[in-house]
Parts: sequence; structure tokens; C-alpha cells
Amino acid sequence: MTGEPALRFITCGSVDDGKSTLIGRMLYDSAQIFEDQLAALTADSRVHGTQGDRPDLALLVDGLQAEREQGITIDVAYRFFATPRRHFIVADCPGHEQYTRNMATGASTAKLAVILVDARKGLLTQTYRHARIVALMGVKHLVLALNKMDLVAYDATVYARLTAAFQAFAAELGFTRVTAIPLSALEGDNVTAPSGRMAWYGGPTLLGHLEAVEVEGPAAEGAFRLPVQWVNRPSHDFRGYAGRIAAGRVRPGDAVRLLPSGATTRVARLVSPAGDLPEARAGDAVMLTLEDERDVSRGDVLVAADAPCQVADQFEASLVWLSENALVPGRSYRARIHTKAANASVTQLRWRLDVNTGAKLAAKTLDLNEIAEVTLSFDQPIAFEPYAACPDLGAFILVDRQTEETVGAGMIRYALRRADNVHWQALSVDAAARSAALGQTPRCIWLTGLSGAGKSTIASLLEQRLHAEGRHTYVLDGDNVRHGLNRDLGFTPEDRVENIRRVAEVARLMVDAGLVVIVSFISPYQAERDWARSLFAPGRFVEVYVDTPFDVCAERDPKGLYAKAKRGELPNFTGLDSAYEPPATPDVTLDTTALAAEACVERLLRHLGDLA
Repeated sequence: MTGEPALRFITCGSVDDGKSTLIGRMLYDSAQIFEDQLAALTADSRVHGTQGDRPDLALLVDGLQAEREQGITIDVAYRFFATPRRHFIVADCPGHEQYTRNMATGASTAKLAVILVDARKGLLTQTYRHARIVALMGVKHLVLALNKMDLVAYDATVYARLTAAFQAFAAELGFTRVTAIPLSALEGDNVTAPSGRMAWYGGPTLLGHLEAVEVEGPAAEGAFRLPVQWVNRPSHDFRGYAGRIAAGRVRPGDAVRLLPSGATTRVARLVSPAGDLPEARAGDAVMLTLEDERDVSRGDVLVAADAPCQVADQFEASLVWLSENALVPGRSYRARIHTKAANASVTQLRWRLDVNTGAKLAAKTLDLNEIAEVTLSFDQPIAFEPYAACPDLGAFILVDRQTEETVGAGMIRYALRRADNVHWQALSVDAAARSAALGQTPRCIWLTGLSGAGKSTIASLLEQRLHAEGRHTYVLDGDNVRHGLNRDLGFTPEDRVENIRRVAEVARLMVDAGLVVIVSFISPYQAERDWARSLFAPGRFVEVYVDTPFDVCAERDPKGLYAKAKRGELPNFTGLDSAYEPPATPDVTLDTTALAAEACVERLLRHLGDLA
């Protein structure tokens, strides 16, 4: 067996196309079945089999089928097998539409895909779906396995017709190579051995093709790329940077650039438990040291000095949505790209892919299993490569900030250069100077609660008290802002997120100017309130929960909004048909059923202390 990396491939197909039988046949014919497994297969075939006295090879993968039948959460099932010529990792991916996220996961690490087609049924919608998904995931090599040829009398014209139709479709998807193989998984024709019943076919068997196909391996000849996973400093005399090389090779003395900072230095040593190494290459886990003391952190990328990768903070990307909770454009999610942790948001849904037809559809959000092309914005510069060039540096996930659920996975296509001509302008007067000139410590006091909770009343009274003390203040009120800055926004979840994003940015500028800013917004989502807090220095953001029950707010109904909402005249009304997420750990909680507005203000002032 060669020492080259295993060929990772996926198998997919419609229901009853014979995928389980095909995998079982390859395992059986390549002698991958232990004696006890063979005995169990023989026994199970007598009870559950569908092939009479013959072993039912589909039962070799029945464990996964049983899990699906029992409703167990299914991830991609990986199976390993080997021949004298090569070893393989096959991803057994569920092909139903509701398992799109699982199939996309399996395809994301695969170099080749085997798409099964029942020769009797021909090319189905599922066939085109699967081809589009694996193409989107960057798979370049495809096998069209025309199965059940025994049921069409091994007719060469069936093979020719289906192959021609699929090749015409696949030409638009960018596959490097499409190989069509007529076979019968049940009878073993052209799976591991040539079939005498299809003498008209002169191509390889399926296993023969898998053994011989040349696919792109780790980019050993490309430019050096090492995402830093761990900074090891056991003593003052040693500082090492550990990670797995994503591309290229490195030797002691090589000039490297540190991204995103751009600083350059040279590699001093390549350290391993067995001693220093003369060289390391793509796929190797390595620890290296540098000739100079440099500021390097987890998530930075070491690259060849004369061939650096790109750095950007906005991208065009493909995104697969993995959560039952819909994507909210503009919402801040935690992002992981290679070893880098950052915050990111989808700022634009360019289009959603109809995986059945290939149509690009307009969309305002994404639901479970949907795939889209999006604009992705990070809160800091990211060293990256397009996924097609280096998957390790181009793949990312999105994580919900509250639940820690992985909600999305995607691939960077290219950087958006919108900010290349936009830079921070150095200013002579900074925030500290403006604060000193006003003689106060600026704050953002963020009041959140249901409509009618008393936020605006408390905000107005608080500003009066602070103004009387000589403080420089401003109130950003939800209703007032919607008359101007946010007049273009409605009350959908997407618009609510954008509403808070804009006002938080304005509040940040006002705090930078030295003001005490009082924000009075329902701001129903914890994720957006947490993101708003992240814009401010520690201690400068005070989250105040104006805690008033829904029934009390509805009884007060100072603006008549609850009455309209109950009559169905105000859709997406917070607390009724749109969720309100109470703060988990607010800085201050004001119970307006127990405290009058003036008492709430007194409590707030005690919390704020001396603002001088």
C-alpha cells in the first residue's frame, strides 16, 4: 500500500438506488469483512434479507439505517477500507433533502463523489441536487455510477443515453472529470471486477477507478501556510508556535511573514518530540520557533514572506444553514475560521440556491438546510485563502452567541475590497481628551424592556437629573430614531437587528465624544444587546432591564399599541407574536410594579455613582 493520504470520497443517491448494497459489495469483494461479521451477515440475511439464499450486502451498513429509523441524530458516517494499492475513507451521506446539511458536511472534505443512479429510473431531481451540492462544496471529481444494469438487460444504449444527458448537465458545474461506470452492485458487475455481461464497456471498474484516480492532495508545492493553534512558552527561554501546516513546506532559515500584522522574520527551528526537523510540509503538525521576538497569537497565520496570503474583513461566501432557528442578517455570530476566533455577521443575502433546479432565488433569511451566497463581514482583519485554493484557510463556521450551537458552515469565495481605500484617520483629539474637556466619564445607559414598560419615562427623568448636575447627555429614543435615521426599517427580525446595529454605532460615537448617552429601545434580542456591549470599553456600557410583565404593559398601553396588536393590526408586535428575550445578567434591574419611575431613577443614579 502506498504512503499517500487516503482518498476521501462520498456516496450519495436516491432512495433504493442501491447505495448500501454498493458499499457492502466493495467491502465484501475487497475482503474487508471479518469472519464474525460475515457470520452475522449470513444469519441476518436469513431473517431480514431480501436476496433469498444469498447474503444481503446492504445489511453490512444496516447499523446506520437502524439509527435513522429510531430517530437518532445522524451525522455523516465514515468508513475506512483499504486495498493493496490505496486506502480509502468513504463518507456515507444521507441523500434526502432534509439531510442537506449532513451531505454538505461530508462533501466538504471529500475529493471525489460517487452519485448512484438507478438505470431503470434514469436521472432524477435528486441526481441533479446531489451534483449541485458536491460541486458547491468544491468536489472536482465525480463518478456517475449507473446501477442496476442487470435490470435493464445490460443495455448499452441505456448507458449511452444517461451518460450523455448527465455530461451535458455536469459541464456547467465545473467538475474536473466525470467518469460514468455501468454496474450492478447486487451482482458485482464492474464494482471490483470487470463484467463479462457488459463487454461493450471498456472503462475501469469502480474500485479500479478509485484506486487510480489522481486527485489534488495537500498543497505541498504551494506557498507555506501555517495557522497558529498554540503559543507554547514553558519558560522565558523558549517560545514556540504550533499548528498543522495547511500548504507548502518550511525549513529552518526560511523567511516568513506574520499575518495579519505583516511583520517579517525567519524560522529558527522546527521542533518535534524526536528532535529538530530539517523540513516540514503540508499536513504535518509542527512547532517552530522564530529568530526574532514577535507578537504572535492563536489565529495568526505564518506564511512565506515572498508569497503571503490575503487579509480582509469582508467576503463573498457560500453558506449552508445548519440550525432550526433561521439566519438573521445583520446579527452578530461567533465565527471560527482555521484557528481564528472572531465575530461575524451576514450583511447581505445575495441569493438562495434552489438545490433542485439550480435557480438563484431572492431571500431575506435562511432556514435549516438552505444554501446561499452571502456577504460576510468580520469585526477584524482575517488572514485567509479562498476555499477552492486552500480549504483549511477558507472554511468557516458560525456559532450562536447565546446557545453555542453551530448554526452555519461556509466557504469563502473571495474578498470584497470595499474597504481597501478606507482607513482610520488619526485624530489629534482623542476620547480621553474630549471626556476631560466635558469633565465627566461617558457612559452608554441602555434601557431594554417591553413597549409600555416605562423606558422612555425613566430615560427622560434620568436625563433631567443628570442635566441638573451639569452632565452632558443625550437620549436616543426608539420612536424618535425611527422618524429619521431608521425610518426605512420595519419590524421584521431582520429590521429589528439592523435597528439596533445602527443605534449602537451612533451611541458608540456619542460616548467617544464624551457624552452620557441614554438609549431607550425595546431591543428584544439578547444577541444584539451583547453585540452592542462589545462596542464599548469595559464599564462604559450599562444594561438596564426595565422589568414590567406583559399583562401590566398591556393594561397601561399608553400608545394604544397592545389593543391594535390584539386586533391583528400590528404584526410582529414584541411580546405577542414576536419574541422578547429578557436580559440574562443585566447590570441593573428595575421592577416598575414595585418602584415608581422616580425611585427607578434614584436606583440608577446610585449604580452609576460619581460620573466626574
